[in-house]
Amino acid sequence: MWFYLVISVALFFLIRWFLERQTVENLKEKYVFITGCDSGFGNQLARQLDMQGLRILAGCFTQKGAEELERVTSDRLKTIIIDVTSTESVAKATEWVKGHVGNKGLWGLVNNAGVVHPAAPNEWLTKNDFVKVLDVNLVGLIDVTLHMLPLVKKAKGRVVNVASILGRLAFYGGGYCPSKYGVEAFSDCLRRELRPFGVKIAIIEPGYFRTGMTEVQGNLNQLEQIWTNAAQETKDSYGQTFFDDCKSLILSVWEPCDGFASELNLGVTVPWFSH
Repeated sequence: MWFYLVISVALFFLIRWFLERQTVENLKEKYVFITGCDSGFGNQLARQLDMQGLRILAGCFTQKGAEELERVTSDRLKTIIIDVTSTESVAKATEWVKGHVGNKGLWGLVNNAGVVHPAAPNEWLTKNDFVKVLDVNLVGLIDVTLHMLPLVKKAKGRVVNVASILGRLAFYGGGYCPSKYGVEAFSDCLRRELRPFGVKIAIIEPGYFRTGMTEVQGNLNQLEQIWTNAAQETKDSYGQTFFDDCKSLILSVWEPCDGFASELNLGVTVPWFSH
């Protein structure tokens, strides 16, 4: 029995080793469009794929982010300013991408743009607080995907959507967790629908990494602001002790993680985008 178990495990890792070393031909002729390239995963991925020779079309939210990315990458990488919550901006970016890829189509679409705030106990928030996050993380992702799909289908490419471990297990209130659950569901439906067209759909579920979203003091500040703006009836109901416990939770969960979740740790997850 143990003999067969050892052989099975060894065979599994051998096959995995073989598959992970397969490479795609003609990388220098393939185009990939990535959203959210100002910082974090999107920025790291754009730089990594650029180094591998792919033609990267990087969507940034700010001009500063675009200029900084262009400064540290090759001339192959091109940037465009895109606001995924604006259909007009998404349509403009789609035409720009179409002009670059031509008849080759879009080999890869990476929906990475995302926000986490406002995040707090749900009753402290308003409908607009939820909409701010859902518009970027879910509705914006869907809008970009729907616009770009004809180009992806032409290349028989792939779509990579950034979800989160919090799309499996909700941890705190606000729009972030519902948005990531939505990304998982949308991606699962899309995967089955586009299989006949030779298009592959993948999701990435990062855990905790130090990015602008997870900076401890920033999260404490935004929680303080939400508590300040909450209705007095709500604050009376929850009480100061509950608020202090929320702050302590942020410190107890996120602060220890800063010991290992440095900017360099993004490199652990980024390769899985191009796996």
